[in-house]
Amino acid sequence: MPSRWSASRPRFKISVFLSHPNPCNSRQEEFIEALRAYLDDRGFAPRTLGVTDYDMDAPLKAIRRLMLESNGMITVAFRRTYIERAVVNHLTDLPDRPPRPITGQWLTSPWSHIEPAMAFQLGLPILILRESGVIVDGVLDKGVIGTYMPEFDASTPVDDYLHSPEWRDLISKWEGQTRRVIETKGNPPNLY
Repeated sequence: MPSRWSASRPRFKISVFLSHPNPCNSRQEEFIEALRAYLDDRGFAPRTLGVTDYDMDAPLKAIRRLMLESNGMITVAFRRTYIERAVVNHLTDLPDRPPRPITGQWLTSPWSHIEPAMAFQLGLPILILRESGVIVDGVLDKGVIGTYMPEFDASTPVDDYLHSPEWRDLISKWEGQTRRVIETKGNPPNLY
C-alpha cells in the first residue's frame, strides 16, 4: 500500500536521531507523530532516547552512543517554559549590556540546545525546527550551526507545514546530507 509521502517504502531504514522535549499539549504531540510518520515513510528510522531507545547509562553517554549509531539529526524546539515578564541583564553595571525586558515569550528544553551541539561535534547533518515564540538564543541563534532554522506554528495543521515549499526544500537538503553520511561511513579511511 503506498504511503502518503512516497510511492513505495524502502526496506532499509536509515537511523536518525529525533530530539524533542516531551510534548506538553496535543498539538505538539500531533506534530511529533506526523514528523515520525513522514520520516518513516521516507526511509528513516527516527530514534529518541526514552521513546524508541532506552539506556541505563548517564543521559549524555546514552545520547552520544545513540548519535554514533545515527546518520542525521532533527531537533524540535517546543515551547516549554512561558515567560510572562523577565529582564535580561538585570542589575548590570556594564554600559554596553543594558537591561532588556522579555515579555510573552517561551523557553525550550535545555536538551534542545545540548543534543544539537553534540551532533554538530560529531559532524551529523542537523535540522532544527523551532516552535513560534521560542526565544532565539544558544544553538537556536541564526547561523550557529550554519543552516537555516525554520519556525513552525503548532496551532496550525501539521500537514500544512509538512506540505509547504519551505519544508520540502529544507527536508530535501537534510535528506541528501544524511544519505551522504551513509555513503561516507562505508568508505575506507583516506591515508592522505
